[in-house]
Amino acid sequence: MIEIRRPFLFAVASLLILSAPPTEATAQVSTSDVDAIFAAFSGPNTPGCTVAVSEAGRPVLGRAYGMADLEHDVPNKLETVLEPGSVAKQFTAAATILLALDGKISLSDDIRKYIPEVPDYGEPITIRHLLNHTSGLRDWGSVAGIEGWPRTTRVHTHTHMLDIVSRQKSLNYEPGEFYSYTNTGYNLQAVLVERVSGMSFAEFSRTRVFEPLGMMKTEWRDDYNRIVKDRAVAYSPTREGSFRQNMPFENVHGNGGLLTTVGDLLKFTHNLQTGALWGPEFLKEMHTQGVLNSGRQIAYASGLNVGKYKGVREVQHSGGTAGYRGFLTRFPDQDLAVAVMCNAGNANPGRFARQVADLYLGEAIVTDEPAAPTVEAVEVSGADLERFTGAYILTRNQQRRAFSVVDGALRLGGAALVPIAQNRFAFEEAVFEFDVESGEQRPSAVFTTPDGDVFQMEPVEDFDPSTDDLAEFTGEYSSPEAEVTYSFKVREGSLARVDRYGRAIPVRPSGPDAFVGAGGTWVFHSEGGRVTSVSLVSGRVWDLRFERVR
Repeated sequence: MIEIRRPFLFAVASLLILSAPPTEATAQVSTSDVDAIFAAFSGPNTPGCTVAVSEAGRPVLGRAYGMADLEHDVPNKLETVLEPGSVAKQFTAAATILLALDGKISLSDDIRKYIPEVPDYGEPITIRHLLNHTSGLRDWGSVAGIEGWPRTTRVHTHTHMLDIVSRQKSLNYEPGEFYSYTNTGYNLQAVLVERVSGMSFAEFSRTRVFEPLGMMKTEWRDDYNRIVKDRAVAYSPTREGSFRQNMPFENVHGNGGLLTTVGDLLKFTHNLQTGALWGPEFLKEMHTQGVLNSGRQIAYASGLNVGKYKGVREVQHSGGTAGYRGFLTRFPDQDLAVAVMCNAGNANPGRFARQVADLYLGEAIVTDEPAAPTVEAVEVSGADLERFTGAYILTRNQQRRAFSVVDGALRLGGAALVPIAQNRFAFEEAVFEFDVESGEQRPSAVFTTPDGDVFQMEPVEDFDPSTDDLAEFTGEYSSPEAEVTYSFKVREGSLARVDRYGRAIPVRPSGPDAFVGAGGTWVFHSEGGRVTSVSLVSGRVWDLRFERVR
C-alpha cells in the first residue's frame, strides 16, 4: 500500500470502522494481511483497486489502493466509481425477474414476442435461455470484431446490437442444447425491460433496484460522455511497463456498463442473501441454475455462478470491460461477501477477492466432504500413446486441439495428461477417453469437463499443403451476417487472410481444408471440386459462413 507521506495525493487506504464484531463463522482479520494482497497495485504510479467486505450485511472492511487518475494524481478511495464488467449481469437479471414477478412477462416467453428483430430460428428462444446463456445466440460483440469494429473501437449502441442480431441466419446451437456465454442475451434483456416497462432501462433500474437498496452511486453507462463524479479512469499496461488509458467508449449496457462502488455492490448482494426487499420468489429465480435439454444442470443461474470454493458454497461473478475489472462473491452459509473492483486491466480481482475471503473464512474452508479419490497413474506404452497423437476437431464448434508425446507423456498443448487407464487420461478434473475398441489406428475421443459437459473429438489428418494447394483457397469471401469481405492470398509460401485495409495475417494449416489464425479457425468447403465458401469459428461465434464471391 502507498506510504502515507503526502495525504492529499497518497492517502489511498481507507478503513471502515467496524460497526459490529465478526460473526462466529469468520475469523479476525488484520488489515495488513489484506494490504499485502493488493501490494502490486498500491503505488503512486499505478492504477489500483477497491475492496469491501461485509458480514451479515454489515460492512467490516473497506480499503482502496493505487490511483484513480494517473494524470492528475487522484487516488482511489472507497467512494471511487468503477465498472465491474459482467458482474453487472445479475442486476440485469434482477430487472428481468422483477418484470416477471409483476406479471408483465413470463420467463418461458419467446423473446420474439417482445423483440421481433430476433430472427425466427424454428425453435423458440425463451427469456430463461437468455438468463442462463443457453440461447445459442452468437455474441454480437464477437461478430462486431469480425466486421472490423471490436468492442471499444466505436460507440456501439443497442441499435447496433439489434442490427447485428437481426442479420444472423443461424445460431451456434439449438436453444437449450449447450451453455455458451454470450453478452447478446443480456443486452436483449435490457431492451426487453425498456419495451415492456415503457421506461428506459436506466430509469427502471434506478427506481426499482438502485434507490430501494440505497445504491446512490450506481447507474448504467448508457451515455459514455456523461460526467460521472468520482469515476476512475481505466488503464491497461504497456509493453514498456507503463500504462495507457483504456476506457469503454460505448453505450451498450445490461451485459456490463454498470458504474458503481464496492459498497453499493455489497448492498445488492446482501439482498440476494436475505430477500428482504423482493421476497423468496425473487431469490429462487435469481439462484435457479440452468438445465440443458439433456437434463444436465449447469452452474450458471441468473447472472450468477453457483458452486463451491474450497468446499464452501459460493455465489459469484467476474467481469472485465476495457481496462476495468471486477469480482463479487458471496458465501451464503457464512453470510460473507467480498467485492473487488480495479481500474487496471492486468489486475485479477477474482484472485484478490478469494484471497481476502480466505482470511475471513478461516476454518470454514476445512470441509467434512470426502476428498476426491486419488487416481494413480498407470503405465501406457509409447506405441499406444502415439495412437492418440495428432490433431483433433471438437465436433460441436469445429475448434482444433493437438495431442503430442513429450518425454513419455501424452500432452495437450503444453499440459501433460495423467494416464488413469490404457485409454483414459486426466488433466486435473477433466478426462479424455479414446475409443480404442473402434479398431481405428487413430481413434475418436470424448472430452468430459469438470462440470460434466461432454465434447466429441474426431481425429483429422495432417495437412501440409503445397503452394499450388494453397492457391485453391485464394479469393474473396463475403459474409452478409458480419457485413464484411475478406480476401485470402498466398504470401511468402503461406496462406494469409487480408482485411479491407490490406493487412495480411498468416493462417497455418490445422487439418484438411482448415487453417488457424487471424481471429479463429477457418474451414473451407468445396462443391464440384472448387472451394465455394469458408466458415469461421471464433470464440463465441461458431460456424459463421463466408461465401466465395471472386
